[in-house]
Amino acid sequence: MLMAVDVGNTQTVLGLYDGDELGGHWRIATEAQRTADELAVVFAGLLDLKGLRLGEVSALIVSSVVPGLTRSYRHLAEDVLGVPFYLVNTQMETGIKNRYDDPAAVGADRIVNAVAAGHHYGFPAIIVDIGTATTVEAVDGEGCYLGGAILTGLYVALDALVARTAKLPSVDLEEEAPSVIATNTPDSIRSGFVYGYAGAIDALVRRSREELGEEGVHVVATGGPASVIVRHCREIEAFDPDLTLKGLRVLYEMNA
Repeated sequence: MLMAVDVGNTQTVLGLYDGDELGGHWRIATEAQRTADELAVVFAGLLDLKGLRLGEVSALIVSSVVPGLTRSYRHLAEDVLGVPFYLVNTQMETGIKNRYDDPAAVGADRIVNAVAAGHHYGFPAIIVDIGTATTVEAVDGEGCYLGGAILTGLYVALDALVARTAKLPSVDLEEEAPSVIATNTPDSIRSGFVYGYAGAIDALVRRSREELGEEGVHVVATGGPASVIVRHCREIEAFDPDLTLKGLRVLYEMNA
């Protein structure tokens, strides 16, 4: 089985593939100091909940925006599990032409999402990833990754607001505000963040579509907090919470 891991700044998503079938997926907090042994213990426990064994893993592919963890995952694969290790980087075959000014500066997860969008939805595409940061990426009809926009993440902004104000409380954004014109402070915060972020994403997608200037642009969203926002967006066509894991599986097939 293939273990696919997307290491984000705040959370890490782990998926286990048996061929094309995603047998299970889990989400854990990213801890930059974890060793290979610690990762093995955590992953073994998660797999055991579904009746799976870590020893059944035959390869490990990792996309990471936390460089310090890359060594731990390499050790996990090569020293603990004794399986091939694949790291998403600029040397990996992706099938994507990277037109960013500095291709090496593009986060690995952004390229993985572009690969998955092309494979499962088709190009041209706009990909929205709502996480610690929110990114809106554009890939043209010839499979060229052009770049995109980066917006402060939903919960990062909420934490900053609460930390810098004396009377505004933290709120659960998954508890939907009843209307944009809210009548109490918690709902006013929910309204501002949920509808405000939805509007910002819609605006970025529209502008990206205009700049692409192509017909048949597919717009897909992913990311941990995305479900809170996507249902209020008018420009997003599909929500795929497993988009990054799907991209990792495609990259493994291309590079194994």
